[in-house]
Order: sequence, then C-alpha cells, then structure tokens
Amino acid sequence: MACCNCCIGVAPIRPPILLTDQSESLKGPEMVRVSKFYKEAKNGKYLRYLHDDTRTLFETFRRGVKESNNGNCLGWREGPNKPYVWQTYNETLLRAKNFGSGLICQGLAPGQSTFVGIYAQNCPEWIMTEQAAYCYSMVIVPLYDTLGANACAFIINQTEMSVVVCEDDKKANLLLDQSPRCLRKLVTIKEVSPSTHQRAKSRGVEIVKFSDVEILGAQKDHPCVPPKPDSLCTICYTSGTTGMPKGVMLTHENVVASMCSVIMQLGEHRPMKHDIMISFLPLAHMLERCCENALYMVGGAVGFYNGDIRRLGEDLTALKPTMMPAVPRLLNRLFDKAQSEISNSKIKKLLFNMALSAKESELKRGIIRHDSIWDKLVFRKVREGMGGRLRIMVVGSAPLAGNVLTFARCALGCLIVEGYGQTECTAPVTLTVQGDHVPEHVGPPVACCKVKLVDVPEMEYYAAQGQGEVCVQGANVFKGYFKEPDKTRQVIDHDGWHHTGDVGKWLPNGTLKIIDRRKHIFKLSQGEYIVPEKIENIYIRSQYVEQVFVHGESLKSCVVAVVVPDVDVVKCWALENGIKGTFSALCEDERVKTVILEDMLQWGRTAGLKTFEQVKDIYLHPDPFSVQNGLLTPTMKAKRPEIRSYFKPQIDDMYKKLE
Repeated sequence: MACCNCCIGVAPIRPPILLTDQSESLKGPEMVRVSKFYKEAKNGKYLRYLHDDTRTLFETFRRGVKESNNGNCLGWREGPNKPYVWQTYNETLLRAKNFGSGLICQGLAPGQSTFVGIYAQNCPEWIMTEQAAYCYSMVIVPLYDTLGANACAFIINQTEMSVVVCEDDKKANLLLDQSPRCLRKLVTIKEVSPSTHQRAKSRGVEIVKFSDVEILGAQKDHPCVPPKPDSLCTICYTSGTTGMPKGVMLTHENVVASMCSVIMQLGEHRPMKHDIMISFLPLAHMLERCCENALYMVGGAVGFYNGDIRRLGEDLTALKPTMMPAVPRLLNRLFDKAQSEISNSKIKKLLFNMALSAKESELKRGIIRHDSIWDKLVFRKVREGMGGRLRIMVVGSAPLAGNVLTFARCALGCLIVEGYGQTECTAPVTLTVQGDHVPEHVGPPVACCKVKLVDVPEMEYYAAQGQGEVCVQGANVFKGYFKEPDKTRQVIDHDGWHHTGDVGKWLPNGTLKIIDRRKHIFKLSQGEYIVPEKIENIYIRSQYVEQVFVHGESLKSCVVAVVVPDVDVVKCWALENGIKGTFSALCEDERVKTVILEDMLQWGRTAGLKTFEQVKDIYLHPDPFSVQNGLLTPTMKAKRPEIRSYFKPQIDDMYKKLE
C-alpha cells in the first residue's frame, strides 16, 4: 500500500484525446488517417503555422527574441569543469545578421540560388550560420563526417557551393583532400595551421576566419532579404544504400509546419521560454534541427555539448537541461548500465524490480514524477546522470524496444514521447500522445500531414487488413531530391503522396506501428517474388557465415549467394577434418563450400524457406564487406548495387554452371 499512498496529491497527466481512439479516419476508399489535435484536419487541411506573422525560420527566431525578453539563447563551456556561458537572443541575432552581411561581402548573392555549406559539430556558430543564411534567403547545406570525403565533394559539386563554413583544421583538410573546383572559400570557426592555409592556397581556396567575416559584415550592414514560406531553407543530404547521397529539399514552411504540429500536440507540455535544451544529436539531421528551432521560436535556451560524446554526462550535470531530443541508442545505454549495476547483487535486483513495478503501476494511472520513495532509493542516480531536471524527452530516428522505453519513463520520471518520421517528411510523421504509457507504437499522425497505408502484395501486406507501406501527404513533405527528378518520381506519386518504404500497421486505437521495411525485391523468371534480406537474415544464423549477399535476376529461375565465411569457425572445421591451407585457399576448397552450403540450406529449411528461396550455389569470399572497400554504408548497411557489380564475374560464373 505504501507505494499507493505516496502518490496522493500527484495529479495524473490528462490525455488531451481519447487514448482508445487517437486518430481520425477520413471518408473514402483509401482509409486515410489524420490528427485529432487540429479541427480542420478532418476537412483535409494541414496545420502550417501557429501564428500569422511566424511562417519562416527567419520569423520564428525573431519571435523568440521577443518571447524571451532578450533572455539566454546559446550556451557553451570553455573547457572541462567550467560552467556554461551564455549569449543572449539579441547578441545572437546581431551576430547572425553581421555574419550574413559578411558572406555577401565575400561575394555571395542574396537569394535562393546561393547555397552555404556548413561542416561542423553542434556549436553556436552553426546556429548563427543558419540564421545568417535565412537573413538573406540563402540555403543551408550541412556536411557531416559519416558521409565520407567522396560524398562531401559530390555534395559541394552538385550544389556548386563556393563557400563552406568549417569547424577546424582537421575538417578543412578533409575538404581540401578532394576540393571541387567550385569551392573558393573556407570560413573557419577555429584557428587553422599555416600549412593548411598554404595547402588551400595551392588549390585556389582562400581561408577566412568566422570572426573576420562578422566584423566586415557589421561595417557594410547589407539590408536583409527575408525568405518566404515556400523558399528553400535547407538541402539535407541523406546517406542512402545506393550510390551517392540524395539532397532532400526542404522549405521554411516544411520545417515550421513540423515544429508547430508537435508544439500543438504537446499542449501544456510544449517547449516554453524557461526551458533549457542540450544540443548533442547532429544538427545535420532534421530531428535536432526541428527541436532547436522549436525552442528558439518560444524563446528557450540551448546549451551545446563539448563535442566528445564520452563526456556528455559532464555537460548534462553542468547544464541541467529540462528538454532533450534523444535516440534509442542513448536509452539503450542507460538501460544496459542499470542492468549491469544490479547483475551481481540479488538485493539490488529485487529492489530494482520492486521499484520498476511500483513506478509502472503509476505510469498506467498517468502519474509521472521523480519524488517517490523508489526514485530516492533506486532511480536517483539515473535521473541525476541526465542533469536532474528533465521534464520532457522526444525520442526518434530508430525503433525503440518497449521494455527500454518503459524503464526510461520510470527511471527518469519525465514525459517521454516517441516519434516516427523521415528526413523527407522534415522529421515527424507521427508522435505518441502524453499519457499513453503503452510502448511499441509510434502514435497518431501529427497535424501537418495525412497518413495512409498502401498494398505491398509481394510481401503480403494489404491496406484492407490495416497493413501496408506508409505514405504521407502534407505540409511537411519535401519538395523533391535536388537535381534528381527521376529519384523524386520514384518516391512521390502523381497525387503528392510520399512513399516512405516503411511498412506499418494501424492498431485498434488509431496509432501506427512500424512492422517492416519494403525490401529490395526482385521477381524470378517463373514470377516468384524474392526478398533477399529475409533470406540473408536466416542464412546469417549459420555458424559458418560471417556475411552473406543473396542475388537473383528476373531472367533466371533461382538465387545464388556470395558468402564471407567466419574465419575461426572455418579454420577450426578444416583442422578437425585434416584440411590444410590459408583462409583464402580454404574458401576455394569444394569440401569447405559443401559443408557451408549444406548448413545454410538446413537453416533455410528450419525457417520455412520455400524451395525457390533457397540458394542453388554460393561463392566463398575471404575478405569482409566493409565501409573501406565501399561495400557497406557508414551505418553498416549493404550497398547492394555495389556488391552486385563487384561480384558480377563470380555471379555470372555461378549461373553459367547452373545452366
């Protein structure tokens, strides 16, 4: 009973809508669903803004200046153990305007045909560069490390950028390694070495200091050229699994509509001017951009982490944020750390489970707090590790396990909402509702868009059964891929629906659950559909298989595979069977191939693969697919077209033998 008595006087969260009926179904055969938070949504309208005079990111920032009453805007630490120092809204606005004016002094023209690159970790200068561009209707193009040097050069070339704002010596040199001819100037935030200056000069690139551009801009004071809602604000490049990254064109309206929809849905929990947010997720991605710009619109403060993710805890302790966007990886680490701390003590484990159970029963009654006996005894360290003041966390970018989400809600004692979205939809498509404690779904559609599911017959998902590919239409949907009309047509149909490639299912309460991904699919000559990743995920269970790539063609009647065997397992088997030779030699040995193929086929039979889904031949390759050899993306996904062309001779050879 103690745990019930201790929550007397704590008001539960009042869900703003019925949790058993969270989205509105529009009339018609397509079974389109919309938000219940916006009255006009059921008439097919989208929320585009909250205030008539605040429809671009140029205007949202100026609104924040007024709302904050010139309060703190951007914060940073000068070094370890140092407190945060702050720059006010007025200072930030003035410096951004001066920097924009300075860019014009560097030869850039105001307007939509000017692209400004930024290659830096999250820092105040990032935001000032962004706002500087908006002062003159320019377009921001973020570059980031995981794209790789080739992709960065490709982006600079495709956008014909002449100026990139760059953090430091290391990043300047990475850009100079493959400096495209159009690149004329690097504006550096930190000092760079004389040798880098020399290297740049030899490539026809001038390096100028960020502060010098500001000073020059202040002297000239070029008048602002504000953007319109339909002006492009950014081209956000996404690293795809096929070839070079694609530039997602987003307008000011796209971003403002997204931010305003989330603010509207959060209601009394929305960002406010007294909020402080920690900035550590990459600003190059739209989840972080949208969260920060939403906070600037209401006049809140943003503190930047030191740049080293391993020391994020120190920043959190110093900043004590009230708001935080997060990704599942961060919450998984919290969960794993908590598990490892109780693993060696039965008493700790018992206390932990009692605390979790008590807090979970409170969650089910809509009670979110951090002052119960269990918070003091068990969860205090977890909460204090996040600064101790968190009131809201927005999680997105990847699937989150239900038990991890429930643990985080219990341990942190703050509101945690989970969203689903894509860069192409300016971050959010759906968002869970405050007061809904049930995990493992991503909530109803936000107010700036409509969502429908369409049939994926080859994977046996049908919209009539409430399952299918997630399609989005609305004020948050991007304008297309930059200079790639064909790729744009592949994902935006003639009615303006964006096909996400994710497979979802409507739950009975009107929320969306993501259940699959529309895979790379091909048809065999007899008309059977093949989903290679499904087959690969079964074969990878074989102890002999380190990596596998399944391939089929519409003119062939069967599938084949390239297999990278597990070195240790294969060598061990060879030793036991008296087969000598290097690993490369073992990969060419028919006996090794036979044992691996038979084991793979056995796994296939156990998992219920149909005969035509089972491979008819394999080629053993001694070297793993990697980012370095260009066969994996930076996020370790297979680059299927590259693997296919790399192993074309071996694949052709297998098919020849099978004929």
